[in-house]
Amino acid sequence: MKKISSILMLLCIMTLSVQTIYAQDAEAAADAVEEATEEAGEAIEEAGDVVEEAAGDTEEVVEEMTEDASEEVEESGLQVLKQKFIEGGAGFMALPLICLILGLAIAIERIISLFWMSINTEKFVSQIEDEVAAGNLDGAKEICRNTRGPVASIFYQGLDRADQGSIDVVEKSVVSYGSVQMGQLEKGLVWLSLFIALAPMLGFMGTVIGMIGAFDAIEKAGDISPGVVASGIKVALLTTVAGLIVAIILQIFYNFITSKIDGIVNGMEDASISLVDMLVKNKVVKA
Repeated sequence: MKKISSILMLLCIMTLSVQTIYAQDAEAAADAVEEATEEAGEAIEEAGDVVEEAAGDTEEVVEEMTEDASEEVEESGLQVLKQKFIEGGAGFMALPLICLILGLAIAIERIISLFWMSINTEKFVSQIEDEVAAGNLDGAKEICRNTRGPVASIFYQGLDRADQGSIDVVEKSVVSYGSVQMGQLEKGLVWLSLFIALAPMLGFMGTVIGMIGAFDAIEKAGDISPGVVASGIKVALLTTVAGLIVAIILQIFYNFITSKIDGIVNGMEDASISLVDMLVKNKVVKA
């Protein structure tokens, strides 16, 4: 019995020790899981911080790149133009600039005037013809007085001479007054052509003066290195470019104005022929 009791006691002790070991292992495993979870959480938080820092750095880089791009755009526009104007020399660059300002003022004034003088010639001639066919020359003259442009002025002069009864008198009056209207249409174009020719000449003068300055610098330095002559050559090229740009811009306006004048003159000639024909047709004057 003692042996059996001893064996049972031994088995109980072994069972308790095994359970204790298993419990300790379970607690250790649970602690390990908790530690791993905490470490994983900390790693996730650190990764989030790193991502936020990277995003912030990316935004800063993007902002810096945007600012740099905007600064480059600004510098490539008006700032560059100002810088080149200063580098070309205020005295030399101001002369083509004055030609540009005066030439544009004349061109804009001529364009506005020519568009104001333009009328519907066919409608105007039809109204005059109706009045002449009805024998109402005074009414036709009133329409001419109330209508702007050279065509109406020529018609008024022709109708005003119609009471003399001779077609030759009407034709001479129309031709003479047509020359007067031509002079008014071309007013200011002489000055515009002057500025077109003068601007590149001033640019070439700046070129010559800039080259003289370059050779003076070579003489003083006793050296022909690029750094010595760069300043004078830059002035020469910039003034030439300025003069050519001004001439090109003004030439475009000049051609547009002359084409507009040619269209008005053609309308004047056609209207003059129509006036003579309607006066003869309605027996206002003798052929």
